[in-house]
Amino acid sequence: MGRSIWVLTLALGIGLSACRTVPSVPPSAADAPPPEATGGWRATATDADKQRIRGWYKNWQAALADARAKGFGADIDREGVLLQPTAALPNPHLPAGEYRCRTIKVGAQGRGALGYIAYGWFRCRVADEQGLSSLTKLSGSQRPVGLIFPDNLKRQVFLGTLELGDEEMALNYGSDRMRDMAGLVERIGDNRWRLVLPAPAYESLLDVIELVPAG
Repeated sequence: MGRSIWVLTLALGIGLSACRTVPSVPPSAADAPPPEATGGWRATATDADKQRIRGWYKNWQAALADARAKGFGADIDREGVLLQPTAALPNPHLPAGEYRCRTIKVGAQGRGALGYIAYGWFRCRVADEQGLSSLTKLSGSQRPVGLIFPDNLKRQVFLGTLELGDEEMALNYGSDRMRDMAGLVERIGDNRWRLVLPAPAYESLLDVIELVPAG
């Protein structure tokens, strides 16, 4: 059982004696009833994370404006569709498997902080989790761990927590708002996806994690 099942047990209201299962959500967002009716992401997310998802576009625009104002316009343009807010394509499903992933932090929360930071490639894994999918960043000092829920034809929703440093177990989702994470999983090309994390708790105004199959 993946670590992401563990981190969402409290939010889903499921006892450990029930093997930490999650509600079954139809794999097709196009055919699914509203998430509230299926125990989907809106029934699981904290109020703060619902606000993050609602404000994703405004936050993205603010992050880009801050980075460009600090001289990183060429870096943003070089990334092309990866950092374009409306670049999502139909069929956002992220297949199970091993991935290469890299994080770009756009905009800065503090006046003295860098407005743009691009990291190298790390390892991520997507796994099937009882009707949902899990996403785990396996290496690096900041590692998102969580579940992916259906939403609409162009996006899925990620809910999870952040592992730091040498930690070996993620916190339960909803137990620490500074570690909770919420974002959008979108397809932006053939075998290319991104996890967009608006308003992260630390450092940046927007985090974008690019994912491509490791093979």
